[in-house]
Amino acid sequence: MSSQDEQFQAASPDPAASSADDGMTWWYRWLCRIAGVIGGMSCAFAGLWNCVTINPLNIAAGVWMMLNAFVLFLCEAPFCCQFIEFANAVSARADKLRPWQKAAFYCGMAVFPVMLSLTLTTLFGNAIAFATGVLYGLSALGKKGDAISYARIHQQQKQMDEEKLTGSLEGQAL
Repeated sequence: MSSQDEQFQAASPDPAASSADDGMTWWYRWLCRIAGVIGGMSCAFAGLWNCVTINPLNIAAGVWMMLNAFVLFLCEAPFCCQFIEFANAVSARADKLRPWQKAAFYCGMAVFPVMLSLTLTTLFGNAIAFATGVLYGLSALGKKGDAISYARIHQQQKQMDEEKLTGSLEGQAL
């Protein structure tokens, strides 16, 4: 077995194991991946456009945006980077991250160029990459609870409040 075959087997994560860990549905996982790819494209185009200037901060923000695009493509769509040897390994490692870690990483990556150069190009170029982080952050919160469990919690809290109130009234009567 060649080292490339070993890398491929190590890089291909078990989809059942990863979906059981983070609790994301298949369609939400695809939504996050598609948002990451579109965010990478918008970062790449806006970063390239941002580099066509003489202002050094705009050039630095543009280079950072193109780096963001590369990282987004590498983590979310490694098939776009098929000629880079370590792409599958990086993607497998990124898939093992928890959703809140991806959210913090993607949002932090998207905020930095905006802090360097606050222009419409950097804002709109990083908006979808930031939205990808927000989508991962929302998945980290988990599923919404059902109405029955909320009704039970409310009923138990109401009973505890009534018991406290009757206990304090009985203490005042004595």
